[in-house]
Amino acid sequence: MAYPQLLLSNQLCFRFYALERELMAAYRPLLTHLGLTYSQYITMLYLWEHEEGTVGELCTALSLDTGTMSPLLKRLETSGMIERHRLPSDERTVMVQLTEKGRELEQKAVSVPDHIASCLLSDDKSEQGRRYQVLKEMLDETLSQLKKSRNEREQGRQ
Repeated sequence: MAYPQLLLSNQLCFRFYALERELMAAYRPLLTHLGLTYSQYITMLYLWEHEEGTVGELCTALSLDTGTMSPLLKRLETSGMIERHRLPSDERTVMVQLTEKGRELEQKAVSVPDHIASCLLSDDKSEQGRRYQVLKEMLDETLSQLKKSRNEREQGRQ
C-alpha cells in the first residue's frame, strides 16, 4: 500500500465505530427489558437527574437535534414516561417532565451502568473504578478537542 495512514488498522475512527457497535449490542438487551431505545435511555437519564427540562436543554445536553428529539419525546409520552407542555410565559418553549411511571423506571434501570462498566473494564473489581475514571477523562478530553476543532473550522468558513 502506498499510504500506510490509510490502512484500516491505523484508523482511530474505525475503533470508535466498532466500539459504538459493541456498546450498543451490550446495551440493547438491558434497554429492551426497560422498553427503551438508547436515545430514550439517555433522555431518561437526563430527566432522572434534573426532573424536568426544556426540549432545547435536552437537545443541547444530549447532542441531539430537534428532528430526532421530537419523535423520541412523543414515543416516551405515548408510553407514559413523560409529559410535555408549553410554558404559559413563552408558548414557543416546551417543557418535559417525568411522570410517576417515568420515575419508577429509574429503580429498574439502576443496574445498567454497572453492567456496562463490567463489560468495558477488567474483571478485577478493585481496578474498575480507577480505570472507569481514566477512560471517562480521556473520552471527555477527546470529545472536547473534537468540538473545539469543529468550532474552529466553522468559524473559518464565516
